Amino acid sequence: MSRLYGAVRKFYIALIFLFLYAPIATLIVLSFNASKTRAKWGGFTLKWYQSLFGNDIILQALWNTLAIAFLSALIATVIGTVACISMQNMRRSTRSLIMGVTNIPMLNADIVTGISLMLLFISIGIRFGFGTILLAHITFNIPYVILSVMPRMKQLNPSTYEAALDLGASHIQAFFKVVFPDILPGIFSGFLMAFTMSLDDFIITHFTKGPGIDTLSTKIYTEVKKGIKPEMYALSTIIFVSVLILLLLINYTPRAGHKKAR
Repeated sequence: MSRLYGAVRKFYIALIFLFLYAPIATLIVLSFNASKTRAKWGGFTLKWYQSLFGNDIILQALWNTLAIAFLSALIATVIGTVACISMQNMRRSTRSLIMGVTNIPMLNADIVTGISLMLLFISIGIRFGFGTILLAHITFNIPYVILSVMPRMKQLNPSTYEAALDLGASHIQAFFKVVFPDILPGIFSGFLMAFTMSLDDFIITHFTKGPGIDTLSTKIYTEVKKGIKPEMYALSTIIFVSVLILLLLINYTPRAGHKKAR
């Protein structure tokens, strides 16, 4: 009975991995397919990768995506961290109220957020473009940063901060030497989450972008109407491999350093 249960469990896990990674594997294979059609294999080729790096429109969309994701995540991380520090010094009832208001954008539908921001920018008179996308991404990234940093703030021992002040440290020195190292994992997690959410967003970007500017999500959406080019398969493969390498480095480098230290 235990063997049957083990076999069923392994089959179930394998089925989950199949559904998760079979589409990605198909995309990677198609990026090396010499034929433009997805119905047949035309031989191995790297011409789609060469064509990708020669396509200025796609590379510009990639640059816009990375720049917006990095800047919005960085700014949202700073604002969210400062907000968590401020809320930590508030009364519990006030802090709970602000946390509830902060969580609304995460529960709200993206299309509602996108339309609301679009109408706000129109009413203010802001010209749509790179700046409006950046502002929109900062707006919906801040709650995710607060969600990541706030639990670390609750775990802090206020006595250590007060002890640093008693030993002669200034408020800034006490923060960066005592508080900041303890909340750094939460800040880093919030930054990565904000970066990922910005990188993956389409709906809000679609409503707040201006003419002449595209991110990868909006560019791919435009290409789908005309038929996806094989260069998109190559670009998706590069992004997947880059993320995979980054995850391996993040997960295995600290382990290797810990084993070496031991």
